[in-house]
Amino acid sequence: MRFEDVIGQHDVKNLLTQMIDEGHVPHAIMLCGPQGCGKLALAVAFAEMLCDTRVNIHFTYPIIRTSEMSSNYSPSSLDFAKEWVEMTKDGYYFSLNSWLKELKAENQQASIFTGESVAILHKLSLSTAAKSYKACVMWLPEKMNGECANKLLKMLEEPPVNTIFILVSEEPESLLETIRSRTQRIDVKKIADKDIMQALQERCGVNETDAKKLTHIANGSWLKVMELLETENENTEFLELFISLMRMCYKRDIRGLKIWSEEAAKMGREKQKRLLNYIQRLVRENFIYNFHNEEMIYMTQAEENFAVNFARFINENNVVEINNLLEDCQRDVARNANIKVLFFDFVLKMTILLLKK
Repeated sequence: MRFEDVIGQHDVKNLLTQMIDEGHVPHAIMLCGPQGCGKLALAVAFAEMLCDTRVNIHFTYPIIRTSEMSSNYSPSSLDFAKEWVEMTKDGYYFSLNSWLKELKAENQQASIFTGESVAILHKLSLSTAAKSYKACVMWLPEKMNGECANKLLKMLEEPPVNTIFILVSEEPESLLETIRSRTQRIDVKKIADKDIMQALQERCGVNETDAKKLTHIANGSWLKVMELLETENENTEFLELFISLMRMCYKRDIRGLKIWSEEAAKMGREKQKRLLNYIQRLVRENFIYNFHNEEMIYMTQAEENFAVNFARFINENNVVEINNLLEDCQRDVARNANIKVLFFDFVLKMTILLLKK
């Protein structure tokens, strides 16, 4: 990982590079900022600049306790090194939820256990060439349990020679004040729009018009950009379903609406939830579109093209009731209601609300 691979964040890159150039590298820094701003990517690039080899870098990250582990065993990041390598092969822009998905543990709470402190001490105690740095990159230190946090504090109080701790936090206030006071905090802001625009066009081959729309929706988060790009195909399908639904509601095409509801009922429940979430978002965006404030509109070009003529049908007379209808439908899907009945009832009620004056 190099600084050139990190999207934007030129001020932070310059600051970190200056530390190295001037020989004033603190023994512990903490990169803080919102999800998707590139904190972890910056930390890894900085560590690789400092260390002669990646062997001198120890990665610490939240993990889970598996059913195969005995109750008296305290797991560490080393137990999930294979999964970490797989997760990071395409870069260091991902969320905790994505990491848990990689671990097949979406419904579990991740933590940094006491065993991690033993792994860190072992790694940092290994001898290296003279003047060669060793680094511990700790992602989401706020996930440490109490005992691990106290042991980390002792390491920060008496750090090994030529060792740097690089903490990457989204909730620094959740850490012990004594840990925060022993690190040099560097705040990482959202990625500048111009940098996201450039990355979309140069790295992803997105045209300027679409890049501008995606940048606006991303709101400074490269994670959001990746999410938008990954869901593009499904969102295209959902947009077509939304358009056909609204047109049939307007025409009061009961036969067509019945066919639409039956097709929706055939989807898996998770996809049904995503479809309803998508419709709810477009209802909200079409209502906002009526105010003609470009900064408030978060739609793709294709979505906005439909909104030009459709948005007026989502107004103060029906927007709240439509939103409530969608929330009720999402709740009933989660409760395993009769899906065919549920979706047909939904489209009939949508027809009434859409034409409400």
